[in-house]
Amino acid sequence: MNESVRLGRIAGIPVGLNVSVLVIVVILVVGLAFGLFPESFAGYSTAAYLLAALLAALAFLASLLAHELAHAVVAKRHGVEVEGITLWLLGGVARLHGEPRTPRADFLIAVVGPLTSVALGAVFWLLALAVGWATGSPLAVGTLVYLALLNVVLAVFNLIPAAPLDGGRVLRAALWRWRGDRHAAAISAARAGRAFGFVLITLGLLQVVTGMGVNGLWLALIGWFLVNAAAAEEQQTRVQTVLGGVRVGDVMTPHPLTAHPDETVADFIHQVVLARRFSTYPLVDELGRLDGLVTLNRIRDVPAALRATTTLREIACPLEGIPLGRPEQPLTELLANMSGCTDGRAVVLSPDRRVIGLVTPSDISRAIQVGELTGPYAHRGADVVTLPPRRP
Repeated sequence: MNESVRLGRIAGIPVGLNVSVLVIVVILVVGLAFGLFPESFAGYSTAAYLLAALLAALAFLASLLAHELAHAVVAKRHGVEVEGITLWLLGGVARLHGEPRTPRADFLIAVVGPLTSVALGAVFWLLALAVGWATGSPLAVGTLVYLALLNVVLAVFNLIPAAPLDGGRVLRAALWRWRGDRHAAAISAARAGRAFGFVLITLGLLQVVTGMGVNGLWLALIGWFLVNAAAAEEQQTRVQTVLGGVRVGDVMTPHPLTAHPDETVADFIHQVVLARRFSTYPLVDELGRLDGLVTLNRIRDVPAALRATTTLREIACPLEGIPLGRPEQPLTELLANMSGCTDGRAVVLSPDRRVIGLVTPSDISRAIQVGELTGPYAHRGADVVTLPPRRP
């Protein structure tokens, strides 16, 4: 989930918001200010209800952030790289690169989020008692009690043993420790997550068709998200299993066709594209250093009238956006970065930073097919896995 607004860094971890998080704020504010609060605590002005609802919504977002920060901080302590945290429509995402190397670390990273939510629930409950004793305001006390219960519900829901929920990670850690096989444990947890997602979809649709309320749509939406996330996680685990131990140098296309950044698109099309069967072209300067990367899709997007005056440099993916690999690097480590402006391509560099190869989707697809021919778990090399950007 991509962030729309960067909030800054907490404990060295980038934190941002996706614009969809506004939906949560609107739903909470409207539901509380014009529903729950007036029904439960009569006698206050509309402005008071709105203020209490807005503060409750912001406090809930802060609670989600604390939940994800707990995951991220513990992950960093166990050597897992943290790209950042993003709050969005269905909660929070802590984007982790790499997997814990032990079941214990996997368990601790997973369980700390729900424990943080439980602790926050206790804090809000104590605040409710203190505010009730100090002011006696039913609305203020009710708002804090609502936040306490919301955090406890968040913790309980996340502990359901179904990936990608935290409980699914706990299940994975337990199965990993029991079976001694992280990949098999991850697949079992993902299948549990997919089954639970289908249950939520079914319950949600039943609520809608039986007239029990539109809340069923949210339940179905959450279920749909869990099904897709779990399926993607299972597929990724299978890919990681097949490619475990495979190095970048084993699958790369060596000696790629390069181009100069100042060459025009028109000249390049006539001299190279129409004559050679390539779709990816690293740009190198006079010293042989990488300066950008052009794909056939980028060349095709240039209008015909502008090709004679447009240089390859102008349409290239810039150097900072190009995934870079080393021949000895585990392929699974490089896969996480093969997205963005390069259309799933990566450039392989020698120790002196010269271009020696490319890794393309075709190379990866062939590596998977060859790996499947030799049977699952044929490669058992470096234990480095990159998760998708979702850690609830």
